[in-house]
Amino acid sequence: MQDPVALITGASGGLGQAMAARLGAEGWRLVLVGRDRQRLRQAYGDAHLQIEADCSTAQGARDALALAAEQGLAPQALAHCAGNIRLGAVHRVSPQDWEDCMRANLHSAFHTLGAFVGDLRRRGSGGSAVFVSSAAARIGTPNHEAVAAAKGGLEAMVRAAAASHAAVGIRVNAVAPGLMLTPASEGLVASAAAREAAQRQYPLPGLGQPQELAELMAWLLSDKAARVTGQVWELDGGFASIRPLVKG
Repeated sequence: MQDPVALITGASGGLGQAMAARLGAEGWRLVLVGRDRQRLRQAYGDAHLQIEADCSTAQGARDALALAAEQGLAPQALAHCAGNIRLGAVHRVSPQDWEDCMRANLHSAFHTLGAFVGDLRRRGSGGSAVFVSSAAARIGTPNHEAVAAAKGGLEAMVRAAAASHAAVGIRVNAVAPGLMLTPASEGLVASAAAREAAQRQYPLPGLGQPQELAELMAWLLSDKAARVTGQVWELDGGFASIRPLVKG
């Protein structure tokens, strides 16, 4: 049997690269999708199938699956790592930032899932998808209105899609991390003081690493999680569930 195939979106980002390293080490063949072909090449050289596509549109997502099929690759797994961080209180978020946030975090998830599930169902195949939510969708967090709205919609989509496709063996789950140390978050913890403040807000002090999240996502895609669907797994140091200990 040939090795299984996984589609990774946002593949040039920090989490996307961690996901590719994890799945590659487990023997998956990879289809790597990003909006910038040069960034993909810088991250991976000539390794894997690299596709430039904008998955925030229905056509872009369908094109990514079609280009993979042309190379004889039919993904059974989807790791949707595309997204961005747009912070600011609701009255200060510009219309453009709102649109960018929704396109990157919700529209891309919806259209990519639609293309992926459509491809699986045409082939009569089961499969598994995992998406990235945020702790901000689970608990009120200042200045996160836009991303919380986008990720909250993503979580609702995951549950609905899991219900729609469970009968044909398609599983859909998500993970909800706290702040992770990736290039996308560098500006938020640029100073030592900002980093220390960010670490203290978690009951388990510290900041997440993309490799940790990739390990959980890879498990959710694997046969070891064959009975898991419609779930959102928190990996946030307890941020959304428990209060940190306040020392007097």
